[in-house]
Amino acid sequence: MIRIHFIVNPIAGHGNAPLTKEELQPYFITNVHDLTVKISEYKAHATQLAQESIAEQADIIVACGGDGTINEVAACLIGTNVALGILPMGSGNGLASNLKIPKNRRKALTIIRERHEECMDVGTINGRYFFSNTGVGFDASLIKNYESSEKRTILGYISACVTTFRDIKKNQPLSITVNGEQPMINPFIILISNSNEMGYKLSLTPKASLQDGKLDVLVIKKINRLKMLWLGFLIIIRKVHWLKESTSFQTTKLQLTRNHESFFDTQIDGEHHELATNILDIAILEKSLCVLTAK
Repeated sequence: MIRIHFIVNPIAGHGNAPLTKEELQPYFITNVHDLTVKISEYKAHATQLAQESIAEQADIIVACGGDGTINEVAACLIGTNVALGILPMGSGNGLASNLKIPKNRRKALTIIRERHEECMDVGTINGRYFFSNTGVGFDASLIKNYESSEKRTILGYISACVTTFRDIKKNQPLSITVNGEQPMINPFIILISNSNEMGYKLSLTPKASLQDGKLDVLVIKKINRLKMLWLGFLIIIRKVHWLKESTSFQTTKLQLTRNHESFFDTQIDGEHHELATNILDIAILEKSLCVLTAK
């Protein structure tokens, strides 16, 4: 028997897509697939449930939710023989989109049933894992505002953008050094990507790959509000490199140092985190996670 455990975030996306074993069973073969459904009830609970499923000798653990749920589950599977399945139920679904896993439930479950595995790279930031991207600056503030909003939709995302734009001048001065080079004062954004998509089909690093053994880094220095609007348009058409204040490069490791402060506001796979340190060490682990994808 192939043991498949589904870990479900019931409030992912609009929170109206419940999942039960009875709903899933018709997509699988009764005498071949043994299904278990577990419900995540609070932040980091999916991690605990995934660890329990590993101890229960699951062959596949399926993260049913958005990028945050995927992060909690996938972090447990690195270095194991357990494959990650993804059932996109979030609002952005950046990693699933990059892996060409559709939101259509039947098609996504077919990918899980057919069990075609590929290995993908994984990013690390101060011992934590990220699978899509991590960053500081505007996107970290944006995610912080988005999480405080009750609207988990593209409109909620736009509203968080407006709030973040408005609050930029209120933020404390920020000085960051990248790999020991000349410090930048109040950089607009420093994004480190493993994936070519952030969610909602938006991308700041359209050439990033999950399997090239590299991190794609985008640095945008301090820009005025007019340039911010121009950047928003360039993101939509995937031409961020047209902004002269932007710099892009690839690397296998990176260090960010925040001068004069002992904490970093960051986003990790679309979740806000405040890290109690002034140094971020970021690196890539090549092909360290097995994930189920379309053939």
